[in-house]
Amino acid sequence: MNTEFDEIRPYDDTELPAAVEELIADPDFRDVASRAMPDIPFEELARMMRACRTKSEIQTRVCYKVVERIIERATLGISLDYSALEGDCKPAYTYVSNHRDIVLDSAFLSMLLVARGLDTVEIAIGDNLLIYPWIKRLVRLNKSFIVQRALSMRQKLESSARMSRYMHYTIQAKRQSIWIAQREGRAKDSDDRTQESVLKMMAMAGEGTPAQRLAELNIVPLAISYEFDPCDFLKAREFQLKRDNPDYRKTQADDLQNMLTGLVGYKGHVHLQVAPCLNAFLAATDDPALPRQEWFARVAREVDRGIHANYRLYPGNYVAFDLLQDGQAFASRYTATDRDRFCAYLEKQLSRIDLPGKDVPYLRHKLLEMYANPLKNWLEACGAEGGEEGGAQ
Repeated sequence: MNTEFDEIRPYDDTELPAAVEELIADPDFRDVASRAMPDIPFEELARMMRACRTKSEIQTRVCYKVVERIIERATLGISLDYSALEGDCKPAYTYVSNHRDIVLDSAFLSMLLVARGLDTVEIAIGDNLLIYPWIKRLVRLNKSFIVQRALSMRQKLESSARMSRYMHYTIQAKRQSIWIAQREGRAKDSDDRTQESVLKMMAMAGEGTPAQRLAELNIVPLAISYEFDPCDFLKAREFQLKRDNPDYRKTQADDLQNMLTGLVGYKGHVHLQVAPCLNAFLAATDDPALPRQEWFARVAREVDRGIHANYRLYPGNYVAFDLLQDGQAFASRYTATDRDRFCAYLEKQLSRIDLPGKDVPYLRHKLLEMYANPLKNWLEACGAEGGEEGGAQ
């Protein structure tokens, strides 16, 4: 292992025994594990972890056992459409996806890849979420590498360059696939847009033109679609708090609440869909005459198109769109029962928001936007005419 990456990389397998013992001894981890997995005695969990010799075993024998219980209790099933990569035999990919859940997006992807006989992914995770020592240890056991954010401008540039080198090293030398979100943090309103800064970071390492450097990473847009977002009411609450107080900042307790709510909350159907690898697009647009800023913007739009065109749309998306528009443009895509069920769900989530000066109309509008925006983006990516047939659940 290249020592340059020691500060950000996942644990090496030789480091697992010591890391596992430190994690098991942490009382905060014991408390959270007992709440997240009440039917598994902590001593049994500790025994399972100590028996693992590799990070992949930690994932498949321990972490995914927990995720399987989440799937059984909090979803109507998860699925992956991998057909866009059938016959594309690259040894590793960089999956660039929209971001719905702090923990589960990458976990669902890895589980579904394993079910296809493929390896799990390494996961890019921001250090702002590593609010306790046990979280940092756990994610490094789970093949995560760390995106450093609370840095000065100069430090951030150096850190970005190092992370880019690590990603290229991981894809090219380790032949290990990567998952990274298309932007810093989740899109609170589900209007998923790729940050050009993410692409620029990826292109800092490698050889040749920016297009050739990105092509070394075998970038694949990935669309993740949850029927229901268990954190939607927390996101709506945050919108009002920021509206009423522009200086509002989430606390560490808020981040932990989002993580736990996302883990145990009801999600309905969950679907992941890969788009074709971007290498052909990158080669076709590798024009030295095109200003670099404009070129990166084109690549970002192409990632967005790959994500937006591959959303799985559910009845609630169509209902939310019609409610926002006060119309019935998509009434053929849902039944009266679907509409009543979604409206009842909306009221239940609104009732969970505890705020002084609670602005119910504003909060309802924000919740509706979260479910309507994927449909809006899908229509734009696919074209509205005749577009109702694709992407639907």
